[in-house]
Amino acid sequence: MTTMTAIGSYAGLPIDDPDALQDIEVAIPELRPHDVLVRVHAVSVNPVDIKRRGSLSPSATPVILGFDAAGVIEAVGPEVSTLAVGDEVWYAGDVSRPGTNAQWHAVDERIVARKPKSLSFKDAAALPLTTITAWESLFERFGLGADSRGDLVVLGAAGGVGSAMIQLAKELTGVRVIATASREDSRRWALGLGADVVINHHDLRAQALEVAPDGVDYVFSPHSAGNIETYAAITRPFGHITAIDEPEGLDLVPLKAKSIAWHWELMFTRALFSYDMITQQRLLTAAADLVDRGALRSTISTAIDDFSAAGLREAHRLVESGRMIGKVVVHR
Repeated sequence: MTTMTAIGSYAGLPIDDPDALQDIEVAIPELRPHDVLVRVHAVSVNPVDIKRRGSLSPSATPVILGFDAAGVIEAVGPEVSTLAVGDEVWYAGDVSRPGTNAQWHAVDERIVARKPKSLSFKDAAALPLTTITAWESLFERFGLGADSRGDLVVLGAAGGVGSAMIQLAKELTGVRVIATASREDSRRWALGLGADVVINHHDLRAQALEVAPDGVDYVFSPHSAGNIETYAAITRPFGHITAIDEPEGLDLVPLKAKSIAWHWELMFTRALFSYDMITQQRLLTAAADLVDRGALRSTISTAIDDFSAAGLREAHRLVESGRMIGKVVVHR
């Protein structure tokens, strides 16, 4: 067999257009020396999938989207040393290579790890990208550890990254987690994951200062546009902010008077620059152990049993709605 089924996009079309994502047939990917070939059992859809699909220019060659995946290794490249055929794995992919919305997927072993033994493929697929983002934000950008104290504001706490960050912060640090949510169902979700306090991000300045009158130490920002002056008001001097978005014209000057540090987080950086890639495998291995110990739970909230263009279009619609709690997974 030389070809496989996949779901591709030829242009950045609205998701209600049947051509936005199409069932296609393409060649099975060739393996690079450090690649493993994974038979994909489940994927999840993240905001980055929506953003990437919307930015595509018309092309005669389809783009295969998808980052999160869980599946089984069926072949390995000649230099693979950490994984083997038959391993059940999970990972978050590489933005510079074809994605996981396919029957088979080639990915560098150094950003892949064995999945939690206690999770099904669909439950595992919900976690990798958001867990890596939350982990790198907490422990690499903020530099938190078991002895860390202070207040951490997690904006968008009911989303994928927020859901992982609450759990990791409560399990592995001593900070107080102040989550934000604007709906009752998302408030309950954040509290259920372990948030100490939940406030409404539509009244962020007043409510944050009510629960932390002297200001907070750390802010995780998935939506930074229009919030910089508020962040300056609620963050203590020498505090830290980590952002995962990149709005145009962002003015950080209001943070200067308090010497507030601004960090960027992009979980694709290691793969993009072939920099310390094995750290991502170690991170996912540690996360799998947390799952199997019951300290980190899957954030799946919706499962679509239809690994096709139709199933992925529905998943994209749900994420685009902006009302998702947790993660949506598409599985076989």
